[in-house]
Amino acid sequence: MKIALQRIDDGFNMEAVDENGHKVLMDSSVENGGKNNGVRPMQMIIMGLGGCSAIDIVMILKKQRQEVTDFRIEVEADREKGKEPSLWENAHLVFHLSGNIDADKAARAVELSMNKYCSVAETLRKGGTRLTWEVKLNA
Repeated sequence: MKIALQRIDDGFNMEAVDENGHKVLMDSSVENGGKNNGVRPMQMIIMGLGGCSAIDIVMILKKQRQEVTDFRIEVEADREKGKEPSLWENAHLVFHLSGNIDADKAARAVELSMNKYCSVAETLRKGGTRLTWEVKLNA
């Protein structure tokens, strides 16, 4: 994997580009001297957690011939207070799935992703993050 990162203004606004040309803007908050023109790097980790688990879950459910008509994830995460560096302490994910999906298969797909397949989840876990989740089906 190769990533190129370029500063694009006189502050903290950065553009990261992967080897396939996909771009992401990153910046710091206004309180920290940034202009809030992009995602903060620590937020990208939590976004990666959502993306990684989403891909796993949809892949598992497709293999089981489950019909997923809508899928979204809400994540709430907290960082350590008063520490430098401040790591992610807790992350709670709510998986919202809609479609003709067996509830047990949905729950199992989420569990497999979060405990076996999602590399971002394991990376966070090894950093001490407590991961919890719930599945809401057709709600």
